[in-house]
Amino acid sequence: MEVRTFETEWGGKKLTIETGKLAQQANGSCTVRYGDTVVLVTAVIAEEAREGIDFFPLSVDYEERFYASGKIKGSRFMKREGRPNDEAIMTGRMIDRCLRPLFPDTVRHEVQVVIQVMSADLENDSDMLGLVGASCALAISDIPWDGPIGGIRIGRVGGEWVINPTFAALEKSDMDIIVAGTPEKAIMIEANCREVTEEDAYEAIMFGQKHLRPVIELIKQVQAAAGREKLPIAGLSGETDLTDDEKTERATLTEKTREFVFGRVADELYANKQMSKTERLELIDRLSEELDAQLKEKQIGKEKRKYALERYWPLVENLVSQRILEKEERVDGRSLTDIRNLSSEVSLLPRPHGSALFQRGETQIMSTVTLGPPSDIQILDTMDSDGKKRYFHHYFFPHFSVGETGRMGGGGRREIGHGGLAERALLPVLPDKEEFPYTIRVVSEVLGSNGSSSQGSICGSSLALMDAGVPIKAAVAGIAMGIATDDQGNYKILTDIRDLEDGKGGMDFKVGGTRSGINTIQLDTKTQGLTPQIVQETLTQAKDARNRILDSMDQAIAEPRAELSPYAPRIITFKIHPERIRDVIGKGGETINSIIEATGASIDIENDGSVTVASANAAALEKAIQWIKDLTREVTAGEVFKEGKVTRLMDFGAFVEVLPNQEGLVHISEMAPFHVHKVTDLVKVGDIVPVKVTEIDHMGRVNLSIKQAKQELGIPQEPPAGYDVARPPARRDDRGSRGGRSFGGRRNDRGSRNDRNH
Repeated sequence: MEVRTFETEWGGKKLTIETGKLAQQANGSCTVRYGDTVVLVTAVIAEEAREGIDFFPLSVDYEERFYASGKIKGSRFMKREGRPNDEAIMTGRMIDRCLRPLFPDTVRHEVQVVIQVMSADLENDSDMLGLVGASCALAISDIPWDGPIGGIRIGRVGGEWVINPTFAALEKSDMDIIVAGTPEKAIMIEANCREVTEEDAYEAIMFGQKHLRPVIELIKQVQAAAGREKLPIAGLSGETDLTDDEKTERATLTEKTREFVFGRVADELYANKQMSKTERLELIDRLSEELDAQLKEKQIGKEKRKYALERYWPLVENLVSQRILEKEERVDGRSLTDIRNLSSEVSLLPRPHGSALFQRGETQIMSTVTLGPPSDIQILDTMDSDGKKRYFHHYFFPHFSVGETGRMGGGGRREIGHGGLAERALLPVLPDKEEFPYTIRVVSEVLGSNGSSSQGSICGSSLALMDAGVPIKAAVAGIAMGIATDDQGNYKILTDIRDLEDGKGGMDFKVGGTRSGINTIQLDTKTQGLTPQIVQETLTQAKDARNRILDSMDQAIAEPRAELSPYAPRIITFKIHPERIRDVIGKGGETINSIIEATGASIDIENDGSVTVASANAAALEKAIQWIKDLTREVTAGEVFKEGKVTRLMDFGAFVEVLPNQEGLVHISEMAPFHVHKVTDLVKVGDIVPVKVTEIDHMGRVNLSIKQAKQELGIPQEPPAGYDVARPPARRDDRGSRGGRSFGGRRNDRGSRNDRNH
């Protein structure tokens, strides 16, 4: 296979696509390079169709390899890459949403796209290369796909648009918008912003679409040079061997089904617009059985009836769209801009630090907040980052929320994706670590689902955070917008979509934000893309809906509570001199572990000397803080300590510990205002005595006084009962001179050693 290389200039850097060298057995493969970031993308279609499914089986896997950035996995026990991390899963889902609308939905052969990061330069994100590579691999493969498309990331730094900003530039940007599609239509949008206006978000999307052209032209060059002939869709849909009579018969069956849906089903479905989701689905299922019975009465065989019933549901969705386009009539009787009934409630649960229940129609979300000390942060160990995460949102979607049964377990790809979307919507309004040093975990439990539980989770999370007393800058709400379209380009935009409004020809355009602006956008569509006009109108209509939801939420709680839950830990942060950190840690962590064990408090120390102490018990918190401060502060002359501990006794005085690991000397003359014969007459080891710091000499030695401390504290200083305070008698002078011997000197009346040697 010939190796071919194609290049173009894109955003001031060279974009390179190479084919024919790697993964030659895949239906389509290529490598994409931008800077020193390189990805390998493959596309493969299964030889056999999957039996018993009624959907197109596509999977997109985004695989990170630690060697790409010159790293070895940090775990001591597991060095091999395992399950993709959350970011990798969400990247795979994002690329999936770009590709899926352009596949023929009648294909039942599984298609797998794998994006493998081979090199990561830690400047250029590999996700855009994965999207470009997926588009190219599918375009040059023999897999039926209506591409190519392009993908681009747009940032704004200093008021200027930036194409594919680096990681460093994104830190300074107020928006991170990914757009996929063509210069004319957007197929997928993923945006993380900091309360930007609808006008700015729209301008960023249009700027991105304009700069998709060089990428698409490059892929078309690759396709022209190395592309394979596409497999026939009919063969992959099981329709290659049909005779003309069979094709006519199938067309007749489809028409009969259509007549039944637009007649019998329409009459029943729109007769009672107050039906619940369950009642409506039960009605449609019952009518499908009625259709099957009618066909059976006409002597139509089982396989042919199966074919007709496979067209039943798509035709029901088509009915719903057509009624909206022609009459602006929705199945539940709402207008195009109406939101279902809203309700909000806070403080549902007694022990969680914050809780809320948000309900929109039948979609019901309970969100809870748990506040923890800084030590509860999540440590990130990924291919291109080693960091810490102090806020995380986890989303749970149990089967009972849609009236089904199933296995319970850890979060799947959908749950991770929805949780991440809600997490990013709240991130811009969270307080800085310096203002609010807590680790924050939000959990959203979907208790009922009928339309955009992810946006309901944004609302529930915002309410729960305020209930917990987290000082968020503003309340955040989310709304899912939909659309009804036809083949002639007609469309109607819908606010707050529900079950039957998300079929073929529709969209799920989620927008989350505050009254000031947009925080998140996530678009996936079941069309060939949205025009700029549709994007702009949707953003405007979503803003109005978002503000109405925020008004409803304000009725439950309009601002964060002034006080935290009594069950939440209290956190105090202060600073010590960095050189004293070792005094708090102790040898092998002995000192800090002693404090934790004695108080039950959580203690975190940063390299700059920042100390954070957390405990739900106020007394334990104060004890731990004082312990640390005592360990690290220096005593000063004139200070009085009421509780010094005698640690050692000497003939000339007693050593007293005034602070942990800091002691001083009380000379025997400073023990009492009267004469003390022996130190042990007044104190013993372990006694607690008041002391005053009288001096810190030039060598740093601390001199203490018990008698001065007691005098200042007003403590009586009487000698023990029966204690003889008289000084010892003076020496007698009638014993003759000792030859002028000074204290500590030698006696000189014994002659020299030399004299004694003779």
